[in-house]
Amino acid sequence: MNWIIGAANRRPKLVLVVSLLAFAISGVLGTAVIPRMSGGGYDDTSSDSAVVQEVLEKDFGFADPHLSIAVGIAGEPNSVESADVVTVADDLYEQILSVDGVESVSTYWGDTAGGQLASTDESLGLILVYVTPKDLDKKNAIAKEIIDATPTQIGDVEIYVGGAGAIYTAINTQITNDIKFAEFISIPLTLILLLIVFGAAVAASMPLIIGLVAIAGAMFGIWIVSYVTDVSVFALNLITGLGLGLGIDYALLIVNRFREELARHDVETAVTKTMQSAGRTVLFSGLTVALTLSSMFVFPQQFLRSFAFAGVLVCLMAVVGALVPLPAALRLLGHRIDKGRIRKGDLAPAETGFWSKTAYAVMRRPFTVSLVTIAVLGAAATLVTNANFGQVDDRVLPADNPASISSQVFRDYFSSFEGSPIEILLPKNEDVDAYATELSEKSKVVRVEVETGVAQNGVLTPLDATMGWPFLKFTGTDYNLVRVIAEVEPRTIAGEDLIREIRDLSDTALVGGSSAVYTDSQAGIADNMLSAVLWVAIATLILLFLFTGSILLPFKAVFLNLLSLSATIGVISWMFQNGNLQFLTGDYIVTGQLDTSTLVLILIVTFGLSMDYEVFLLSRIKEEHDAGASTEDAVARGLQKSGRIITAAALLLAVVFGAFVTSQVTSIKMLGFGIAFAILLDATVVRGLLVPALMKIAGKYNWWAPKGLVRVHERFGLREN
Repeated sequence: MNWIIGAANRRPKLVLVVSLLAFAISGVLGTAVIPRMSGGGYDDTSSDSAVVQEVLEKDFGFADPHLSIAVGIAGEPNSVESADVVTVADDLYEQILSVDGVESVSTYWGDTAGGQLASTDESLGLILVYVTPKDLDKKNAIAKEIIDATPTQIGDVEIYVGGAGAIYTAINTQITNDIKFAEFISIPLTLILLLIVFGAAVAASMPLIIGLVAIAGAMFGIWIVSYVTDVSVFALNLITGLGLGLGIDYALLIVNRFREELARHDVETAVTKTMQSAGRTVLFSGLTVALTLSSMFVFPQQFLRSFAFAGVLVCLMAVVGALVPLPAALRLLGHRIDKGRIRKGDLAPAETGFWSKTAYAVMRRPFTVSLVTIAVLGAAATLVTNANFGQVDDRVLPADNPASISSQVFRDYFSSFEGSPIEILLPKNEDVDAYATELSEKSKVVRVEVETGVAQNGVLTPLDATMGWPFLKFTGTDYNLVRVIAEVEPRTIAGEDLIREIRDLSDTALVGGSSAVYTDSQAGIADNMLSAVLWVAIATLILLFLFTGSILLPFKAVFLNLLSLSATIGVISWMFQNGNLQFLTGDYIVTGQLDTSTLVLILIVTFGLSMDYEVFLLSRIKEEHDAGASTEDAVARGLQKSGRIITAAALLLAVVFGAFVTSQVTSIKMLGFGIAFAILLDATVVRGLLVPALMKIAGKYNWWAPKGLVRVHERFGLREN
């Protein structure tokens, strides 16, 4: 740290220019990652369902249809065979088959085995589109081309384009547009708030130095990572949001401390003392947040692992931005840091004020404040008791989105999900006909297809010798294929239950298809959640002990964060699972479920940001206590000097993430609301009430540790000075 401080003081122009130039080049190179990023990554690539998909593609030469298109006059029985419908279906067949990348098209009207591809009232028939590319982004590009060229109605004939390709395309398009709109709202508001919070135009520009360095450096890092593994395109949102957010946090902390030191010392000394105190806090805080976000590496989904890469990189780069170019800029600016003032009076933090008065008031009745606050947060947490967890499907889109409308038509008019079969690979040494017959007796199973025939309700009906399966291969090198058509939606709890029933039939069969992919993805998160929680808790406890030398304070920090997050989950569940307060969030389809991946992201990101604020507060409290203040005075002074910073940083971050509530995609609404609510709750109720109350109750034991651990801290501990 000292050599960085020395360089910033001796050659500030060189440090600033070289730093910004290096990160400008990194940012330019990093933009090359964008076309390399993937829109998928939600599945567990190590699961049985992933193995099935790979074997089907390599050995059997096919995959599930990427688009399912219903054609007819919905609600008009038997219209599927009318001349107008047949003409439209035939034209669509030829049009789709001519699209580059389309491997094959199966239709109700054209295939000898297509009789199953009709709605229950025979008003609609299906067109199933299979594509050649295996890469999801290329598949979705083909789907978009078909969707854009397909009208929703020709004369009286209605056309509904659904399936995985239509849903992915609609969600990605909607999110892209929504993020642009959210940025249109959040960026001007953030700039205005920065001016108000920093009190001067020059000071308000400091977060941009850290933010740009963090974003550019992380983009460059992700570009390198993309050559090793797939990276989700949605990681860009975390890089920009967290980069700017940490830039605001760290700039607030350092600029405020610089103003304090500048009131007592010359510019060079002020820079030195600022970086020896606030700079070390930033270093420790960034390490803590990065370790918290790295917990997402334990999950098998590339979507979450991408956020781990992005989060760790952007945290580390934000620390670099705060410790290298920022002190050089402060050395050059000196007292001009307050140029362009918009507020009168002293901009340096006051020794007494609202937060110190609040702390003293709380510490006069610590037990009452603790019990009431914990009771309120606990009551909010109880709202989560009936939470149901699921994953993104078409219902995250607005009800009037074409993909959402099409999916609802499939639910209303088709008793089974022809475009989303359950695909089972049965070893060749097993009796496939007996297996199919037994499987067909399961409730929710409409039929089971094997090479020799179709099993329904425990009876296998052989295929006519002249019929066959025109578009399927049922025999591979090591496995026979068994296809199950069920009457449950693939990405639902009912779909999960059916997959478990099927897997219970055989220990050797591999089960795949949409329902199995969903089931394995949910299990991948559930099975690794404990590991992620333990990683975060243990890493936090160790780091906070090294920072404070206390045994109690780290456990208190973890407890308060978990309490705050539990309350957040409860509120999210009450709102988004049950559809409450839509006047605040905007309309969306209420599914009775919470998206698991989004919830994990909310919890881990907000835990990391909460620890950021915890470190800010504890650093000032510990500094006052080490200077000789009593615990009560140290808490009050520490909260006074950090409370405004924490609250302002939380407010600015809440604006950045809260703007996502304007999104038309439910999971993005939930992400924006969840992070904004959690950080505001943590920065006000937890840091303003519970921390001083519990520290008052603990008294001298806040700083206690066994003698053996005291020696560990003396040798390895992290100190500001």
